[in-house]
Amino acid sequence: MLDDIKRDSQTRMGKSVESLRHELSHLRTGRASTALVEGIKVNYYGSDVPINQVATVAVSDARSLTITPYEKSMVAAIEKAIMASDLGITPTTAGTVIRLNLPPLTEERRKDLAKHVGHAGESAKVAVRNIRRDALQQIKNLLKDKQISEDDERRGLEEMQKLTDRFIKEVDAAVQAKEQELLAI
Repeated sequence: MLDDIKRDSQTRMGKSVESLRHELSHLRTGRASTALVEGIKVNYYGSDVPINQVATVAVSDARSLTITPYEKSMVAAIEKAIMASDLGITPTTAGTVIRLNLPPLTEERRKDLAKHVGHAGESAKVAVRNIRRDALQQIKNLLKDKQISEDDERRGLEEMQKLTDRFIKEVDAAVQAKEQELLAI
């Protein structure tokens, strides 16, 4: 029973850390990355689909992305979706190729992004701690129902704390790496 609780908690904590990494991958760091436009949805014949399903997204150089729609008629819809997104970048169109030129980040914008990274890290830590709280409650309920001994409870509580500490370190490492990447000029 304790192993099931530990395994479930470990899986859920891992998903929290992975979710943080995914969120951080969408932050712009001054270098072009296809992850910047992954979250953009394009209206494709009445339904919203991810941009990478209607076009090829490629990094052409360190500061620009090229988007080549599979259908010529999708150029306007893709431009509209990019303009409506929170990227803050105006697309440039040449025929059927849409180009996104990323301006260099200002110092102020870098600091704002670093704050956002910190907040995202704190949210991930709260999620990990909530998972720990749920697991600790399950362990205490097992003791209360006399399904485990007090020694098993103590061992389970210690294992959950070690697991929590490990995932909190992973969150801190991801946040620190992204902050360094953002603040590097």
